[in-house]
Amino acid sequence: MKIHIGHAIRDELRRQERSVAWFARQICCTRPHVYRIFEKENIDVAMLHRVCRVLDHDFFKDISDSLEPRGAQA
Repeated sequence: MKIHIGHAIRDELRRQERSVAWFARQICCTRPHVYRIFEKENIDVAMLHRVCRVLDHDFFKDISDSLEPRGAQA
């Protein structure tokens, strides 16, 4: 199952009951940019690392866990 990283970030932000404005300040960007992040299926690794640190959540592990094992490919 492929992860939509923007949706995963949005969902984690909501789970933590944090505001978009707070998140934007933490990652040094604007609120409109945060909403654009929410729509992205892919994200720059450096930005994802920053997001992981701010939200204290390992999205890299989530992505890794969602990958099919090598032997499961048809």
